[in-house]
Amino acid sequence: MMIRAIVTDIEGTTGAISFVHRVLFPYARAYLSDFLRRHQDEPEVAAQIHATRELAGEPDADLEHVTTLLEGWIDADRKATPLKALQGMVWEQGFKDGEFTGHVYPDAAEEMQRWHEAGIALYVYSSGSVQAQKLLFGYSDFGDLTPLFSGFFDTTTGGKREVESYRRIVEAIAVPAGEVLFLSDVVAELDAAAAAGLQTVQLVREEGMETGDHPMAASFTAVRFDD
Repeated sequence: MMIRAIVTDIEGTTGAISFVHRVLFPYARAYLSDFLRRHQDEPEVAAQIHATRELAGEPDADLEHVTTLLEGWIDADRKATPLKALQGMVWEQGFKDGEFTGHVYPDAAEEMQRWHEAGIALYVYSSGSVQAQKLLFGYSDFGDLTPLFSGFFDTTTGGKREVESYRRIVEAIAVPAGEVLFLSDVVAELDAAAAAGLQTVQLVREEGMETGDHPMAASFTAVRFDD
């Protein structure tokens, strides 16, 4: 397959799922309440607080209840856009303070660099906010990787298991769908991307993972295509 652009997922694909669940989620939960109290009147934060109320169907919820809602969504790993935006804001300070670095598999860092040098446009599509994506790659285990990417997409584009989301991405990057490769560890996401006409490869980094009818690779090094 001739590939001009690659769109990659993050969790389980470029980095370990455990990093998000063992490092980032606990950090956000620990500091979210204090962050909201200190920054609730700032326009970007206020907008996400309002969006949380609207999404929950509780327009009159006070800040304490909004915080409780968000903490519950963290525990449930809910893919809610306002939660992801607020998590990114909280994580920013942790990254900048050196509390942690963004986990990236060595093979992912190496191959993305090689693909970038070969002239293939790289994009990220993750349920985490664009801000969080840029933080993870900007403060990664391998330094600032953001120059490798031509763009970032999150759930404001649409759900990752929805075919229309991938059509929107293809339209945004202006590359024919058949020349775009989507990398993910989740079969339902790959199914949606394939239905939109994208090429797909499933990253199967752990034993026992659910697999589908997509080409599989145990690492980025094993991803094969004609560039």
